Amino acid sequence: MSRRILKAKKPKKRPQIPVTILTGFLGSGKTTLLNHILSSNDHGMRFAIIENELGAISIDDKVLVAPKEQNLGEDHIVEVMNGCICCKLRGDLVDTLNRLYEKVESFDGLIIETTGLADPAPVVQIFFVDHHLMNMYRLDAVITVVDALHIRQRLAVKHKEEVVINESAAQLAFADKILLNKTDLVGNDKTIQDIESKIRAINS
Repeated sequence: MSRRILKAKKPKKRPQIPVTILTGFLGSGKTTLLNHILSSNDHGMRFAIIENELGAISIDDKVLVAPKEQNLGEDHIVEVMNGCICCKLRGDLVDTLNRLYEKVESFDGLIIETTGLADPAPVVQIFFVDHHLMNMYRLDAVITVVDALHIRQRLAVKHKEEVVINESAAQLAFADKILLNKTDLVGNDKTIQDIESKIRAINS
């Protein structure tokens, strides 16, 4: 009597999605950068985007694919031209991340655009303290877009309350990569060097 031993199929391991946090003060150009990513096919990736709806400028309507709008719980999901999906954050970020992972087959990476007035620390912390999320996502980078024309003015702001931090300084401190934007409006190399020196003093 012959017997056959059948090996049980192992459940397919779901991927751990790399997360990029995109931050920068209001008017720095981070949403312009995001629109460029969404309208380009050069990177060959499908990104999921979590966009805080408090942002002054939202995703460019030209890159949206209107017929594929859908709802994911409290959050509004739209698909864009290059296969990426964009989610406007309206509720709790952790809940949104959990719900978005249900569509994990639809994207290769996640970009979270923070509001320009946000300290990125609470968003960064989520990916190190929530073990459930750590199985689904991994923090890949924090990118800060800097408005070269106004950054020195932003960094000079002092709050009356000692517990209130300077948001621009916090965004620079947490950055893995810093994109210095609008350098053509500054005027001369010496000023740019001074700006770079101030940034390095914070992000060292």
